Amino acid sequence: MKVALDAMGGDFAPKAAVEGAILALDSLQPDTNLLLFGPEQIIKPLIPSELLQSGKLILVDCLEVIEMGEHPTKALQAKPNSSIVKGFGALAMGKIDVFASAGNTGAMMVGALFSVKATPGIPRPAIAGFTPRPDGGFGVLLDIGANADCKPEMLLQFAVMGSLYAQHVLKIEKPKVALINIGEEEQKGSMLTQNAYQLLKTCSTIDFIGNIEGRDIFTDKADVMVCDGFTGNVILKMAESFYDSLLENMLMNPYFSQFNYEEVGGSPILGVNGNVIIGHGISSPKAIKNMLMQAESVALSGIHKIIAASLNNNEA
Repeated sequence: MKVALDAMGGDFAPKAAVEGAILALDSLQPDTNLLLFGPEQIIKPLIPSELLQSGKLILVDCLEVIEMGEHPTKALQAKPNSSIVKGFGALAMGKIDVFASAGNTGAMMVGALFSVKATPGIPRPAIAGFTPRPDGGFGVLLDIGANADCKPEMLLQFAVMGSLYAQHVLKIEKPKVALINIGEEEQKGSMLTQNAYQLLKTCSTIDFIGNIEGRDIFTDKADVMVCDGFTGNVILKMAESFYDSLLENMLMNPYFSQFNYEEVGGSPILGVNGNVIIGHGISSPKAIKNMLMQAESVALSGIHKIIAASLNNNEA
């Protein structure tokens, strides 16, 4: 297994990225190798020589870096030797099993679409986020920002992909899927949610339980929660603010600690022909470590192939 990290991704890179990678080594599978993409002259001095000699940590020299504020498409074209472009190139050629970065989110999304490309039959891939549950686990929320405007058919695909992710990565045997809405009744909501409801309730490949409201998001009522990217991003940012406020007021407990973005570390892009994980721009070493652990789990599950096979079976 080869897990790759953009060592120049994030506000505190490369230091935080390298430290996080080193922390992750003890938690990854014995046969997993960790590749760091970035300028070798900058990254190498941050790594103990014995780690490099062991072969568990491998450097891939990249002469350019896509900065956080750069225009995604222009940067990808102008910097072919950047860590993000070379990382996606390795993923597309099968040289690595998963690519993770806390860098420019737009560049990661566009890079995924231009390199490994969208899964056939999925016009708009989604980014999945995770919501804390009282039982200590996490629910899957998608989309969280890739698609601000959606069609009902897209929400159906999000539901199918999210259900497969919950089943094969989170190991939830029969994930409960819900549509986020302003009421539980079938006729409630916008034209988007009303039409999406009709598609979801007739889908035989998911366990659709109906609508849920905002008060249900952080409970165990549903395992997979579906919405457009605009709504999902608002929910995600609101959840992050919970942790900051509770921490400031010293009201922390194990459940509320799960609202810390570091606990999950990253969000997978679902609906592309490869395993791609996007991390938070402010990622700390702990967040990078957890993102890499998630990246390994995603790669081991083969979720992108499972999603593609599911679509092919449905078409047949």
